[in-house]
Amino acid sequence: MQAKSIHVKSIEELKEVLPKNISDGFTPTLALIFTSIYQDRKAISTLLTEQGIDVVGATSSGEFIDGHQSQGETVILLIDIHKDDYTIIFRKTSGKEIEEVVREVASIANRQFDNPGYIAMTTCLNEKGELFEGAKLVQGLEKYTNGETDIFGGMAGADGQLIPSWVFAGSQSTDDGFVLLALNKDRIDLRGIAISGWKPLGNVKTVTRCEEGWLYAIDDQPALEMYLRYLGESIEVNEENSKSFVDDISIFHPFLCLDGIDPALRTPMFVDKKKNAIMLDFPIPAGGKLQFTMPPDFNIVESVLNEAETIKRGASNDADALIVFSCLGRLNALGPMATEENEGLHSIWNAPMAGFFTYGEYGKDSKGRNSIHSTTCSWVALKEK
Repeated sequence: MQAKSIHVKSIEELKEVLPKNISDGFTPTLALIFTSIYQDRKAISTLLTEQGIDVVGATSSGEFIDGHQSQGETVILLIDIHKDDYTIIFRKTSGKEIEEVVREVASIANRQFDNPGYIAMTTCLNEKGELFEGAKLVQGLEKYTNGETDIFGGMAGADGQLIPSWVFAGSQSTDDGFVLLALNKDRIDLRGIAISGWKPLGNVKTVTRCEEGWLYAIDDQPALEMYLRYLGESIEVNEENSKSFVDDISIFHPFLCLDGIDPALRTPMFVDKKKNAIMLDFPIPAGGKLQFTMPPDFNIVESVLNEAETIKRGASNDADALIVFSCLGRLNALGPMATEENEGLHSIWNAPMAGFFTYGEYGKDSKGRNSIHSTTCSWVALKEK
């Protein structure tokens, strides 16, 4: 497998750059595209398809390759991979039961490969304001895929706005669905992890009331009141400006959701003073366990890179390609350290890299369990066996 990563600001620039990258005997069969909602993704897909290159992609909230990070542009990971070693499955899920859709696509992957793994890109918000149920996608793929599988990916972004985001494959696109790149794990090695680096603070607590996505009570105490008490009495929230609440407060202080295997972050997105309640990006049901978290520090990036070093030592060779799905919340909370994190992963694996800042992440946690995450860096290194 060979790979190259490129970045462009427009379809016109891509028309100039693409021939230079496929004129030296490099003949990519597959392109992963991460692009701003303001770029012409249809034209980009058409140009690549006309070159005989299969296309999968998602809109972004910032995109990057090795040595370059942008917002409002397009990055592309071109991969020369045997067409028998992957299959692309695109589905719109609007008005459908996700579990049934996932059952169908898993059966397709199972017929294609004895041992499939997945790169998954899903939408986040659709035009109705509904959130894609990513947990059901992960649970379904685990349930219906033969044997143990790997799932890495992210929720499409929309340049930092709470508006519909999109995934696409070839000429198909949707703001309510997903695209899966199913890989033959007997031929392609997937190594990666989803890790946040945030540290827990205080005792484990229990969600005692959660209704319609709103977190009302923790340990039978009003959730918002407890959260603000944890932050400090001087903290004020403005429920009329959720963006300010997220940007200034909650991305620095997410919850750790304890599911019995490994914690995953959940970020408060909205507050309601009358209800004394909080809405998280991904709900924690009643009975769920959680902890508050320490404010972010330099150790967050260090922990991500240390884990990557450990996984790299277990690999026999460098990777052929590296894909990174990093939450937009990491960029907002960590600033330049988020860029250092991505570049550090590239240095460790020494492979062409592409990624984007997401609205949610999919990946294996430190105990090897596939899950949906928030404010997390999920990455996967690919190597042809």
